[in-house]
Amino acid sequence: MNYPLAAMINLGVVPPVTFPTDSRYYGYSVLQYAAPNGLSIPYLARRIVPQPGAPNFATINQYTVQKDDRLDLIAAKYLGDPLMAWLIYDANGAIKPYDLVATPGRVLAITTPQGVPGGVIAR
Repeated sequence: MNYPLAAMINLGVVPPVTFPTDSRYYGYSVLQYAAPNGLSIPYLARRIVPQPGAPNFATINQYTVQKDDRLDLIAAKYLGDPLMAWLIYDANGAIKPYDLVATPGRVLAITTPQGVPGGVIAR
């Protein structure tokens, strides 16, 4: 199988992948797998999800889940960006993120990792 994008990255035609500072993959490397057929296949280094309550989290608020809540809307309200919902997943130990909003009344920690600026905090 031919991987033209991988070849272009290896030749420097296409720049390597970089992630913005608000991405859950910021700072993670793109590694290379040497396939048995000689191809070099790029892949993203494994991301280990931190344990809830780990020292890299700064709690900025708590939110009580309401019926029909959506994590992207909660992130937009409390973090200023719906794409930062991953911070809520990590802070609450979510394996299946949408389980976090499945039960009204559940209290979610709204956090931002220390060193990553938070968004607009709605009260």
